[in-house]
Amino acid sequence: MLKDKRKTEEKQAKAKEMESRLVKYLKPVLSELNEKMDRRLVKTLLGLVMAIVEHRHRNNGLLLSELGGYLLGTEACQAGTKRISNLLHSQKWTGGEIEKFHWEQASQRVEELQEQGERPLVIWDESVLEKSESLQAERLCAVRSSKASRLKRIKPGFFNPPGGRPVCVPGFHWLKVLVIGHKGPPTLAHMRWWTTRGEEASQKREEECEVFDQIDGLWGKEVIHLWDRGFAGNPWLTQAFLRGARFILRWPKNYQFLDEFEQLKKPGELSKAKRSWDHRLVWDARRRCERKAGIIAFPVFDRTHHQPLWVVVARRKANLPGICSPLNLPILLNSPGKSFSLMRVAGRSKWRCATTNLNSLLKAPDFSNGMLVSNSYPLQDWFILSCSPSPSLFF
Repeated sequence: MLKDKRKTEEKQAKAKEMESRLVKYLKPVLSELNEKMDRRLVKTLLGLVMAIVEHRHRNNGLLLSELGGYLLGTEACQAGTKRISNLLHSQKWTGGEIEKFHWEQASQRVEELQEQGERPLVIWDESVLEKSESLQAERLCAVRSSKASRLKRIKPGFFNPPGGRPVCVPGFHWLKVLVIGHKGPPTLAHMRWWTTRGEEASQKREEECEVFDQIDGLWGKEVIHLWDRGFAGNPWLTQAFLRGARFILRWPKNYQFLDEFEQLKKPGELSKAKRSWDHRLVWDARRRCERKAGIIAFPVFDRTHHQPLWVVVARRKANLPGICSPLNLPILLNSPGKSFSLMRVAGRSKWRCATTNLNSLLKAPDFSNGMLVSNSYPLQDWFILSCSPSPSLFF
């Protein structure tokens, strides 16, 4: 059977390019570890990372013996496994070096974006690591299984799926923080796991507040935080207001705000009987098509802190979702163009965190003073956004 030598050469060239890029990326942490531990262990670490990047698979996890085989070849898989074991059990390094490396890379990215005149976006993404077949691993706790919820969905031709309460399996909670700009790849700033059981038990808000303090100490008010609906509510809004953070928060449609008459209403109820300012074609990332959307903005107040907010609603036919944002300067949102930009940056930024799709990034506006934005994600959800009081910095 004949083989195409040109394709083989192209694959080899791409593999070498990927290897050189990975070495360049890891060079700072490898240089630091080289001063603390044996050079052979540092070489094992580099080879281990390359093997994971090349052979990782979402459904089939890599066993330690498999990694050893990828590291030194199938014939010497036991020797490769022993090298990995020596690396992991070495007392001359800890996970702190890796965390420090990620924070430094993210800080460098923030500085680069600020030099380019851009406002850095910090995306928070929380989820769980499911270990449904494990029982003996340390620090396991109960987590809600997203895989089980997907399997329970109704499929065409198959009825009566199992219903009832959510399925919980053993696993860990985890949080990821990314730094992105108007263009270019995202930069991983931090990733952590925690459990709610045992001696090392902690709560979600405690872990998140610790990360929040770290970011506030490093970058202050010069970044915009993007949070999903899991952060919505009074407890996390209180933390954001206390730190004076600028943020965009995906807002649940059933959470209420105070209108100008001090009455509690849902965002959808507040937007009724209000005509859209303008209509434009907006790309719907979920259905991969353009849809005609209208835009409207109006002031509301936070029910607990009575902070003045603005709600920006993106509408389409037979569905009325939108954007919510706390802002003290109503003049800043009197333009349909600014409102559409606000809607797009919220929706697109969420997709960048979920899929790290960097092909087409829309220009993100400069925000200022406490602003809560809700955008249709895509054209179907609410967001919250917070920013600073300088009109010249907004958009």
